[in-house]
Amino acid sequence: MKRLVILGAGCAGTMVANKLRKRLSPTDWSITLIDRDDKHIYQPGLLFIPFGMYGAQDVIRSRREFIGKGIDFIEAEITGLDLEQKIVTTAKGKIAYDKVIIATGVGLAYEDIDGLVEAQGKNAFDFYSLQGAIALAEAMKSFSGGKLVLDIAEIPFKCPVAPLEFIYLADWFFSERGIRDKVEIRLVTPLPGAFTKPKATEFFTKVAQEKNILITPNFDLVEVQGKENKIIAGNGAEESFDLLVVIPPNVGSRFLVDSKVAMNEVGYVHTDKQTLKAVQHPDMFVIGDGADLPTSKAGSVAHFSAEVMVENLIREINGEELRPDFDGHANCFIETGFNKAALIDFNYTQEPLPGTFPLPGLGPFSLLRETKMNHWGKLVFKWFYWNKLITGEEVPLDHNMLYAGKIRD
Repeated sequence: MKRLVILGAGCAGTMVANKLRKRLSPTDWSITLIDRDDKHIYQPGLLFIPFGMYGAQDVIRSRREFIGKGIDFIEAEITGLDLEQKIVTTAKGKIAYDKVIIATGVGLAYEDIDGLVEAQGKNAFDFYSLQGAIALAEAMKSFSGGKLVLDIAEIPFKCPVAPLEFIYLADWFFSERGIRDKVEIRLVTPLPGAFTKPKATEFFTKVAQEKNILITPNFDLVEVQGKENKIIAGNGAEESFDLLVVIPPNVGSRFLVDSKVAMNEVGYVHTDKQTLKAVQHPDMFVIGDGADLPTSKAGSVAHFSAEVMVENLIREINGEELRPDFDGHANCFIETGFNKAALIDFNYTQEPLPGTFPLPGLGPFSLLRETKMNHWGKLVFKWFYWNKLITGEEVPLDHNMLYAGKIRD
């Protein structure tokens, strides 16, 4: 029997494990899924915890609940990957493989920014971890006024619209508390603007201006001075704060670096952007945030690319040529506060455009517009995530971006 081993049981790993179990004969292929614990976190929900909209119980469930029959789940820390012997090493032993899928995502490297570890949990917080989001919720409740700064340490980072959502929701949150006039909200970013794409940047900047949110661009964070309440950029620029929310550097798993699988110290795996096969390593595919794809590190990318990756793995097993079918498709709902949200849909070459999604003229969702329907789409997505996405169900959405319904110049 051949052995398929999937490293990482988050969104991407669980989804492709379930899809492949339906495609591969259980008498021909075993499937083993490995992760350090049995806690599956709904990462889009972490954004809502600081504002009291969700609690921990809303975002965390058992991984085993969503791992299909016929898939072996090993709960163990992954410590190494021997490419020549084709062996995965874990804290509980070694597992041989014939094919391996890297789905370990990215982690948060607080230690990469001087002073951040010391300030963390005092006057500096994050919402990219469950523990950080819970601590930030307490800080937001007790914050009575001053300067709230959200700083993006470096790019790339997962869910690149989440910082925008946070500042928009902060405007709503402090308005609801009746202290918005006492709070200055500022986005500090290494980007030249609010986002990476021109049309989306224009839209997001306008929303920020309407909410009296300030943006400091081109700020490359190198140090957090918690006692002095300021952050320092590489060029010496400074920004003061009373409450700091940081998006820490996002890095790949350390074992990928140590095992010479990752392309550099950051830990991302060099991946063919159209086939999802590892560029330098045979018998390996990559899915999710740990790939170096030139598109957003977002759950939607994992979802859309999974269709192509699964098909190409099957084709490789059957000795067929891989299909370069993935176009970098990503879409994201962006909460803008006051029960409204926006939506963007784009790929490797096409920036977000206005229009309707997924049906031309009908929607029901609107692109590059704030609507209540978009907000409900964001909230309903949690049900879709738990019941359809990670369970590997077939979803009637094309994995590549469609232009129908979009307004082009």
